Amino acid sequence: MADDDYVYDEATGEWVPASDLAARAEAADVVEVRDAVGNLLADGDQVTLIKDLEVKGAGQTLKRGTLIKSIRLTGDAQEIDCRFDGIKGLVLRAEFVRKR
Repeated sequence: MADDDYVYDEATGEWVPASDLAARAEAADVVEVRDAVGNLLADGDQVTLIKDLEVKGAGQTLKRGTLIKSIRLTGDAQEIDCRFDGIKGLVLRAEFVRKR
């Protein structure tokens, strides 16, 4: 593009189009969250627990095989946000779930 603005990229030491730099920055912000067996997780997926987990503060234990519906990614590569009956604000580690 002839009329594109150019920006100096300090990482490469080159002048690059601003749109290319913005696209690279956006791609770098994407965090991949994988379950215990390596499947890629996304918002809205259903997962199953692979281990009994004690829920701190709720006085409850989630048993292995429990289905968790409609997860949300938090931006952390190892944490997922989810809802479960009677437990508000449940955050699980991705290493303890398997995609269904």
